[in-house]
Amino acid sequence: QVQVVESGGGLVQPGGSLRLSCAASGIIFSIYDMAWYRQAPGKQRELVATISNDGRKNYADSVKGRFTITRDNAKNTVYLQMNSLKPDDTAVYSCNANRGVLNYWGQGTQVTVSS
Repeated sequence: QVQVVESGGGLVQPGGSLRLSCAASGIIFSIYDMAWYRQAPGKQRELVATISNDGRKNYADSVKGRFTITRDNAKNTVYLQMNSLKPDDTAVYSCNANRGVLNYWGQGTQVTVSS
């Protein structure tokens, strides 16, 4: 059974930092491309960052220079380090594992940036 579980969300003040984690089980993690998405209330889901199975990274323009995606294949975990957070970063952040037609999602973790 495949499980994708996010953690690390919470309430943070503008300018603060959070690190999200996404642990996957039931898959050969190292061969999957991993991604973080987010969805704010009333908005469409947005791709935030991706990391391929060989370590190539891409970021949405809105988070470049502030967010960093990394992966630890030994721990079957992908991380999203978020710095200099802004109120516009408030959203539910979800993790995705993709390998061609195989596509798995976590339940998401809420990130709220507010003073």
